Amino acid sequence: MNILVFVKQVPDTETRIQLKDGAVDTTNVKWVANPYDEFAIEEALRIRERLGQGKVTVVSLGPDRVKEAIKYALSLGADEGVHLKGDGVALWDPLAVATVLAAAARKLGFDLVFTGKQGVDNDWSQTGIILAEFLDLPHVSVVVGLELDPPAKRGVAKREVEGGAETVEFELPAVITAQKGLNEPRYASLKGIMAVKKKVIPEWTLADLGVDPASVGEGAAAIRFVDFSLPPPRPAGRILEGEPKETARELVRILHEEAKVI
Repeated sequence: MNILVFVKQVPDTETRIQLKDGAVDTTNVKWVANPYDEFAIEEALRIRERLGQGKVTVVSLGPDRVKEAIKYALSLGADEGVHLKGDGVALWDPLAVATVLAAAARKLGFDLVFTGKQGVDNDWSQTGIILAEFLDLPHVSVVVGLELDPPAKRGVAKREVEGGAETVEFELPAVITAQKGLNEPRYASLKGIMAVKKKVIPEWTLADLGVDPASVGEGAAAIRFVDFSLPPPRPAGRILEGEPKETARELVRILHEEAKVI
């Protein structure tokens, strides 16, 4: 079974975000593999292990730094990785990104495609679904449970919905977007980390994929950022001093008259 996993590199959630000239200053940002994509990687590896055969290929679109996300996936056990050069691509736009990813998927060939349910940077939750549309495939999003029957080319997925879960049957090939709870991602082993040093990660340009740069560039982007701003600072807290009964009475007055929550 040939499984593709598309991985996005995102800022570490522990990174302190700084703004500069109306945009995020990435100078001191620490970049990591998107956490939701880790569930996608893990599930792909588990499927290969259960079947006892197959190949897991990890693909990432972006600048040279995204190779670190690919190397991370390889250290976990992925078989191959491909770097899609992001030069000229509107990387913030799900439509543009999905266009490039779909071209890569067609070139690589696949039986199953995984993405994370969303990137933790923009939280679009769109790329995997648009990708499925471009590939003319069924998709199941926000998946927390998955069973496959490759000989029958069918699968059953459990997905989160508001207030509960639903079980969905689908045909293979398909696109799955992984949610937290699908599995528990593994850690890289020392053997895996050392093996990455011998891996060659090919680079594919838009020309290699047959994608017109004008169709995925800033001018064609369906989404444009107008401005970035930090939330307003929280007002300073108030300390009530005095006897417990007095402070309790004052607290009730504040909540009722000022905060108007009771």
